[in-house]
Amino acid sequence: MSKRISLTQHLIEQQRLHNKIPSELRLLIEVVGRACKTISHAVGKGALGEVLGTAGSENVQGEVQKKLDVISNEILLEANEWGGHLAGMASEEMETIHKIPNRYPKGEYLLLFDPLDGSSNIDVNVSIGTIFSVLKAPDGMTEPSENDFLQPGAKQVAAGYAVYGPQTVLVLTTGDGVHCFTLDREMGAWVLTQRDMQIPVDTKEFAINASNARHWYPPVTRYVNEMLAGTTGPREKDFNMRWIASMVADVHRILNRGGVFMYPADAREPDKPGKLRLMYEANPMAFLVEQAGGAATDGKQRILDIEPQKLHQRVAVFLGAKNEVERVTAYHKEST
Repeated sequence: MSKRISLTQHLIEQQRLHNKIPSELRLLIEVVGRACKTISHAVGKGALGEVLGTAGSENVQGEVQKKLDVISNEILLEANEWGGHLAGMASEEMETIHKIPNRYPKGEYLLLFDPLDGSSNIDVNVSIGTIFSVLKAPDGMTEPSENDFLQPGAKQVAAGYAVYGPQTVLVLTTGDGVHCFTLDREMGAWVLTQRDMQIPVDTKEFAINASNARHWYPPVTRYVNEMLAGTTGPREKDFNMRWIASMVADVHRILNRGGVFMYPADAREPDKPGKLRLMYEANPMAFLVEQAGGAATDGKQRILDIEPQKLHQRVAVFLGAKNEVERVTAYHKEST
């Protein structure tokens, strides 16, 4: 792009075009963007900043927290609680919601986030990231409760993620397409580098953790085996598999060159509907993917239509190229 457009300028221009980004929402997104810059700096320090390794604690899911998980969570909380844009926050790393302290003004939005996605990759210098989702607080709400956050993903007013890799990027939607910003580290500014990202409806790439194949349910086994059969199988074409074990990195690849991402439920824990968190991972990513022309389901229904029952609800995820998501979803429906 010949003219450098900042995140702020982009948001203001989008408001003028579509009238969907009021000033309070714009300021909230800018604050999240600044927090992601701070996290990027901490990630970039690595061992030099003594931020690698475990924190000696577990999160609400019983997962061992990395030092950077805790640091990133604190950065997002501290950056967002004082600006007056939020009524409350919820994090994958915390058991319940974080209310805005009484000394600060309250706003009309709710922020949910996975402060550091892909934590298993931190110590081996593979791309990780932050995922966030913004909801409107219910009308008449005075003091937020967990129930106020339990809104279907279709009600999101904004969602995005940052990837901390060779470049730090921020990918964002406010309901009018998906746009990518790259962090100019010298200037400390987010610069628009991709407009209206689109996912091709067909693909020859898929992402899944194949080490779990023995635990998959029949629809997933059928779908993946057909792709693995290549030109000699029913799909009559070869597929490549890519798996980074960092959802932000896998989804970013799909937004840039197509593909389908799968994290299905499996037989290891039949009582659990999936591994990924609906509110912190599946909903914001589904919003982005749909805005880019893709599709996202749990194998049975559109993810954005799921009515949340609890803050840390888990869900199976199939997202990316529309035709592929529709195919694997159809296989699930045929098996019921």
